[in-house]
Amino acid sequence: MDRLAHLYHEYGQSPWLDNLKRSYLTDGTLDRLVHSGIRGLTSNPTIFQKAIQGSADYDDQFRELVAEGGDVLDHYWGMVLQDIHGALDAFATLYHDSFGGDGYVSVEVDPGLAHDGPGTEAAARELHQQVARPNLMVKIPGTEAGLPAIRQMIAEGRNINVTLIFSLDRYQQVMDAYVDGLETYSGTVDADLAKVASVASFFISRVDTEVDARLDAIGSPEALALKGKAAIAQAKLAYAAFQRTFSGPRWEALAADGAVAQRPLWASTSTKNPAYPDTLYVDTLIGPHTVNTLPDATIEAFADHGNLGRTIDADVDQAQRDWDAITAVGVDLDDVAAQLERDGVASFQKSFDELLDALKAKAVTLA
Repeated sequence: MDRLAHLYHEYGQSPWLDNLKRSYLTDGTLDRLVHSGIRGLTSNPTIFQKAIQGSADYDDQFRELVAEGGDVLDHYWGMVLQDIHGALDAFATLYHDSFGGDGYVSVEVDPGLAHDGPGTEAAARELHQQVARPNLMVKIPGTEAGLPAIRQMIAEGRNINVTLIFSLDRYQQVMDAYVDGLETYSGTVDADLAKVASVASFFISRVDTEVDARLDAIGSPEALALKGKAAIAQAKLAYAAFQRTFSGPRWEALAADGAVAQRPLWASTSTKNPAYPDTLYVDTLIGPHTVNTLPDATIEAFADHGNLGRTIDADVDQAQRDWDAITAVGVDLDDVAAQLERDGVASFQKSFDELLDALKAKAVTLA
């Protein structure tokens, strides 16, 4: 696990865990991961579906919730937020010791709100108020409808994890929303910019999966030679955009008042193609002021044989050439981003709906 600690202490990247389940809180797993160098945690509806449907760990609490009355959606949030509070406790010391630099735990608003901006804003505010913990990040999808909600939540001084980002254009809009929000917040009474934290989450492996399939369909030697290059190229170009946005007079004015940059977060970093190295999306994306949120298997793989070194801003010119070449052979990268956003929202919604249906069925047997 020393490699995880080195990621942060030598290269400025924070490794987070992309998983949460009740047993991690009760058997000491999460505490051990924090001790090993994991500096934060992300969750999503698919993670909670697997956790709640995949074990009996929630049965006693669910039985109590059903006995108390209410609907299944309330029971879902009761179970999820108990896990979130436990994770917030596990990271509280790190949050304090890092002066709010890390130690965050992310929970997502109802995925059905992904294209409902006002609904997303209200849900995000309610989660922040209900949990009321300084190291909570509420996840808002980086859809077009989500942008005003992101801006407003930052303007209220709330921590936000912007999720499901698949395009460079949308990423720039997300960063702009963050800066706009901070500027609004800075003008409010008792504003404390140093306490506002945010990450912007690129879903890495899904980009290669979709682009590789389109390159295979094109089938030319030039197209096939570009397989496995899209996701890393996009991340490197995103990091360059991050460096441009969080520099210069406009940003420096906010930074002088204590504001911290919205870090890019690399998500979906397990490799889906078995032909690619299992630490590909860690080894190639290391650099300061970034987060990589890792599923358990990728944590173990990187701790065992990952390659340490600053890579995120190496060969950026080549990344641009690869990105341009993918377009030149016939891949519509705007369409790729739109498709991945639709698929991402639908996947989380499917997990959410399936879990609620399963809980409804289980509640009947307990009634």
